[in-house]
Amino acid sequence: MADDSVITARIREVLAEEFELDTADLRPEAHLYDDLGLDSLDAVDMVVALEKECGLKFTDEEALRSVRTVQDLYDLVIRLHATGKP
Repeated sequence: MADDSVITARIREVLAEEFELDTADLRPEAHLYDDLGLDSLDAVDMVVALEKECGLKFTDEEALRSVRTVQDLYDLVIRLHATGKP
């Protein structure tokens, strides 16, 4: 199982590549919508890309809706990796 720093690096890479973002902008406190300019369609694309990259299924819609910042996203993916549950 990957450690947290490897997981966060993979998430940063996916976000940077998928949405053509500068990795310097992907600070943990950066708001996905307000700071990075993502919208609801981008959120769907982000989930699909992360599912593919991380080998996870994001089935907890409430947890997904609560993701607002890059750190929230890191925390969710790390939690899913740790539990082995989507």
